Amino acid sequence: MKKRVLGKTGFEVSEVSLGGLFVSSFAAAQTEANQAVARALELGVNFVDTAPGYANSEEALGIALENVRQPYYLSTKFGGRPQPFNPKDKAALMNSFEESLRLLKRDTIDILMIHEPDRPGQYDWWTQINPLDGPVLEVLEDLKRQKLVKYVGLGGTTAYEIAPIIESGLFDVVLTAFNYSLLWREAEHVVLPAAKKQNMGIIIGSPLQQGALARKHPEVTEGAWWLSKPRREQMLKLYALSDELAMSLPELCLRFVISNPDISTTLSGARSVAEVEQNIGFADKGPLPEDILKRLGEIAALVPFRPFEERFSMPFGSGYKGPGMAW
Repeated sequence: MKKRVLGKTGFEVSEVSLGGLFVSSFAAAQTEANQAVARALELGVNFVDTAPGYANSEEALGIALENVRQPYYLSTKFGGRPQPFNPKDKAALMNSFEESLRLLKRDTIDILMIHEPDRPGQYDWWTQINPLDGPVLEVLEDLKRQKLVKYVGLGGTTAYEIAPIIESGLFDVVLTAFNYSLLWREAEHVVLPAAKKQNMGIIIGSPLQQGALARKHPEVTEGAWWLSKPRREQMLKLYALSDELAMSLPELCLRFVISNPDISTTLSGARSVAEVEQNIGFADKGPLPEDILKRLGEIAALVPFRPFEERFSMPFGSGYKGPGMAW
């Protein structure tokens, strides 16, 4: 497994890393999680990301990593715990961090991120944006001063709102999810350039776009009513290219992301040994050839921005009936 420098942290991390959501009870039994985590580290993965909001991921990883001998870096987050969650309650944030240490069976954390710093409707972290201010910054400084946390970061899902937070220069890494994949590339406009300017490590989450690019979905060929015409036509062109190249969508997705030298690592949501081995096998093939990247770029350019009212998470296979709680 090739390694890249995680920005100003100086950590040399594997090109493909392990996302903690799918080794939680959300998707895997503990025995299966233990095996997947052990196999990932055995094959060279050395960065693992989790969060209090990922079901019981911290607890599951604490068990899975307890007897691992290979060196690795671990990141977790502030956000969502305890409930009801008050992002401006410094004592509650400290208690949450202590709970993370307990569950993960760790004395320190390599990277602590603020979860969803860019969605005030979800977590209202900030008292002001310019200059950036909020109680969480004081807590992070305290933890760094006590050497309980080595580096701090941001874990966000917006393509533009996160920019001023990145530009504050207060953070070492950024995890951007759902905005950098084969067809959804909004992060190219602001997130990636801003992070690169700050010499931040860049972590890509959900390269398979929450499953939208995990396989060829029958709803695309059948013309699901909720799928916009330009998105459907774009996805059909991607499916045709995948068939022409005899290359699966997951392989195209992972190799597309690692083709960008500015990306430090890409989170893989593998939940089993087979998925771990598959994803690492794709990464071992290296970046995609330039001619394939060019053709993928042409397909992505057909829908450069999300169509109006496009679902943030595509409801493939959900039996989606219309707006409402399915959102």
